[in-house]
Amino acid sequence: MKTRITEMLGIEKPIVQAAMGWIARAPLASAFSNAGGMGIIETSSGELEIIRGEILKMRELTDKPFGVNVAQAFVRDPDIVRFIIDQGIRFVTTSAGDPQRYTATLKEAGLTVFHVVPSLSGALRAVEAGVDGLIVEGGEGGGFKNPKDVASMVLVPQVCEAVDVPVVAAGGIMDGKTMAAAFALGAEGVLMGTRILSSAESPVHQNWKDAIIGADSSDTVFLNRRGPGPALRALRTERTERLQAEGTENIFGEFADTKTVYFEGDLEAGIALTGQVAGRIKSVRPVAEILAETMDEFEVAVQRLSGFAGG
Repeated sequence: MKTRITEMLGIEKPIVQAAMGWIARAPLASAFSNAGGMGIIETSSGELEIIRGEILKMRELTDKPFGVNVAQAFVRDPDIVRFIIDQGIRFVTTSAGDPQRYTATLKEAGLTVFHVVPSLSGALRAVEAGVDGLIVEGGEGGGFKNPKDVASMVLVPQVCEAVDVPVVAAGGIMDGKTMAAAFALGAEGVLMGTRILSSAESPVHQNWKDAIIGADSSDTVFLNRRGPGPALRALRTERTERLQAEGTENIFGEFADTKTVYFEGDLEAGIALTGQVAGRIKSVRPVAEILAETMDEFEVAVQRLSGFAGG
């Protein structure tokens, strides 16, 4: 399969892995790249010396393309761009901030840059900054969000109609059906977050994976819509239901002991970022199976739609 995304990134399948803090490291990202997609290493944890080691591990675990994400709201090291360039990275996704901040410097060093956007205005600003592509993320996705959230069904075609750069659709994507829908809306690739969070290679505790598998599509909450700080979508728990009802003056402080949530399975110890698509995930599967099945289902969905057109 060839799209501008596969050609630009040198990958077999136009599927990108979400850059989840503490989670998107070498074991998960290499599995994704080896399966033909674009594996991404996170930096939002701020643990750059550990990240340096993860990048080295990536090169031991895969000879396929991979990238690094820079979540600007979490950058602690002012030299993070130099850090990424020095590691020999060729593809970067930037998010949670102004695309004007790093794009020019990264592109001058020869890197390909995609920026994550939650709105049309954000997309236009990123294109003006010179990005090579966009990751357009609807409000149904997990993680940090624009308080004025727009669903992927509306946002993706709105952006695709307004820009010439290739678009990766994110938010609600987990299989071939949703990938085909994204392509019908104008995207040339998709990003998976919650589906990969619950994969066999994901390092998070089984309690979180089980909560995703047992969830309905209404079992997430949209927090901090009125600020201060960003909004976010997370798994519904007693803690997050309280935050939804009462609000908070410091949403970042409410994450508390993140590693306890992620790796020890105490989902009340902080906030477990999760998308609405959890309601459709019914099993823990290896990444390679998820991506292969997605491509097979995509082809079936496209053929089915072609049959309607032919009729």
